[in-house]
Amino acid sequence: MNNLQDKKIAVVGGGPGGLTLARLLQIKGADVNVYERDKDSSIRPQGATLDLHDESGLKALREAGLMDAFRANYRPGADLMHVMDKHANSLLEESVAGENDTSRPEIDRGPLQQLLLKSLQPGTVVWDSHFISMTQQNHVWKLEFKNGTEAFADIVIAADGANSKIRPYITPIRSFYSGVTALEGAVYDSAVNCPQIHQLLNGGKIFAFGDSKSLIVSSKGDGSLVFYPSFKTNEHWVKQSGIDFTDKTQVLAWFKNEYEGWNEVWIELFENCTGNFIPRPLYCMPLDQCWEAQPNLTMLGDAAHLMPPFAGEGVNMAMLDALELSECLLNDSFADIHSAISAYEQQMRSRASETAADTLVSTEALHSPAAIDFMMSIGG
Repeated sequence: MNNLQDKKIAVVGGGPGGLTLARLLQIKGADVNVYERDKDSSIRPQGATLDLHDESGLKALREAGLMDAFRANYRPGADLMHVMDKHANSLLEESVAGENDTSRPEIDRGPLQQLLLKSLQPGTVVWDSHFISMTQQNHVWKLEFKNGTEAFADIVIAADGANSKIRPYITPIRSFYSGVTALEGAVYDSAVNCPQIHQLLNGGKIFAFGDSKSLIVSSKGDGSLVFYPSFKTNEHWVKQSGIDFTDKTQVLAWFKNEYEGWNEVWIELFENCTGNFIPRPLYCMPLDQCWEAQPNLTMLGDAAHLMPPFAGEGVNMAMLDALELSECLLNDSFADIHSAISAYEQQMRSRASETAADTLVSTEALHSPAAIDFMMSIGG
């Protein structure tokens, strides 16, 4: 690892992509720290269940030597998929993978984060490090954080997600609005608080469609569920709607109006939502984005190639980015780190553009009158 010899690496962002990269670099002897804005690993509720793909997320875990830890934490049976119409009629029920087939196994985001954290050397993650800005002097980056601390690194890698604060140091290219907005809600202890939906879920996921709108519900291993109504609207709907998303009553009234004619069983989700709803306008990076590689700065995951979630590729892309970036940085056949970063970014952009194009097709199809036909064609 001559190119990384005596180099200090800073990964900004402690999601699956950043943690996977830190693990892959650390097992090869690299000096790496992860700077994460959260106060600790339990501060934030973790979102939906993730299905890891053999050629990307699982491939990264295999290279990281973490498949035993993964097998101890994944959820057999969580890949059970129910396709329904707006009346809650079941049109398709199938397992994406059999119980012994781990080609696309499901794991909750929290346990995935924990197994990655446990694989790192103590002190690798520096919590409460909310990135503010950075400057470069003599090829060394000085990073400044909101709590007044600072850090120095020879190489900085942005793994700080959709609203990356580091991406603008690499390129001014911005994301565009996909035309679709989603709301995120959660129900804790769904067996008690949401019994009808809990029974319909049966430990899996529900994809319900009608009137060019979708409603996705996902069970979690801790007994909770998360749900996401999504619909076509303008980019500024969240502000223009006038809805207070901390008020269940207002959101329920909106749902009854917007999803008029949908079965009353869905109302159970909105009546029993735990905490606030989170509105999420969905964005995508341009498919033809390009920038000049820098000698000591790059990015991965949503920071690099944000896209809507309707192809289930986000976490898999981030973990594959981590694997490919680590392989490039550790590859002595590159003359220097600049060359390694350039090679990584070229293959990453090409791969991400292809996936984003497919994702935009899915996003449009799942919010069209033909959504159920589309879902049945890819599911059945």
